[in-house]
Amino acid sequence: MRLGLALGHWGRGPTPGHLDLAREAERLGYDSVWTAEAWGSDAFTPLTWIAAHTSRIRLGTAIAQMAARTPTATAMHALTLDHLSGGRMMLGLGLSGPQVVEGWYGRPFPASPLTATREYVEVIRQVLRREAPVEVDGRYHCHPHRGEDGTGLGKPLKSITHPLRATLPVLLGAEGPKNIAQTSRIADGWLPLYWSPLRTDMHKDSLAEVRDGFMIAPMARVQVCDDVSEGLLPVKATLGFHIGGTGPSARNFHADLMARMGYESEARQIQRLFAQGRRQEAVLAVPDAFADEVSLVGPRERIAERLELWRSGPVTDLLLTSPDLHTMRVLAELAL
Repeated sequence: MRLGLALGHWGRGPTPGHLDLAREAERLGYDSVWTAEAWGSDAFTPLTWIAAHTSRIRLGTAIAQMAARTPTATAMHALTLDHLSGGRMMLGLGLSGPQVVEGWYGRPFPASPLTATREYVEVIRQVLRREAPVEVDGRYHCHPHRGEDGTGLGKPLKSITHPLRATLPVLLGAEGPKNIAQTSRIADGWLPLYWSPLRTDMHKDSLAEVRDGFMIAPMARVQVCDDVSEGLLPVKATLGFHIGGTGPSARNFHADLMARMGYESEARQIQRLFAQGRRQEAVLAVPDAFADEVSLVGPRERIAERLELWRSGPVTDLLLTSPDLHTMRVLAELAL
């Protein structure tokens, strides 16, 4: 099991120390470093900055949002950074949810998310292969554009720049069983949101078609600390925000995933509290047991023991979120 560093996205401004963490991860032998985006900082610019100050560590987006860019624009970002980094780029993509797609990007959320995702990936694959001009006649993505609102003058085009690798890895963030199954067929890896090493059977059918080399790279907060309950508070804060605040109660993919993992009543309670403006209560309503399942928190000995659970399953890459330098070094000693 390889280790990766998931830096996430910025808050109010650039997050201090991200470059230092990335450099230390490379020195320690971590395989990858990942950036993200929500509705503020983008994923590609910080990753380019990190690429310029490192030489070996692989670079990934976890995740770049599909609604933010046309698939050809995303492919341009990826192939450019792949060239600049000497072939270290991995493209992690996610559809996000209706609240972000329609509220932030001002675009309709697709009625068929699986179809939209499949078409998006197909366009990117065609760009990277550069075997012929890009031609896709899809429900959501048409190249060239054929709508009545266009001029009809578009023609199929190939990338001017030759991609460094036609095989640049494409990974998908997927949560529902059908989405995960499709990911196993059309992508090179899966970026799970909440991964519990105690519940790997829930994904058994969805991952039945996984090929050799397929990456399963969940993100998990890891923190070496003496007090487990105190260490779980940041985990619960993140879960409370995602489950309560990143989608309406009728269509919150984070809450639905928590429910499928055996915590349905708790997930709905978190949603209710968050909707009422009782955010601190929503955070405290996240069960310690759930937060503990999807993270690695506690003294070194406890983390070492629980790490074996992560190793024993299908996870290929463990992506650490929000670690301090001490935690990064301890995980390197335990896992590498």
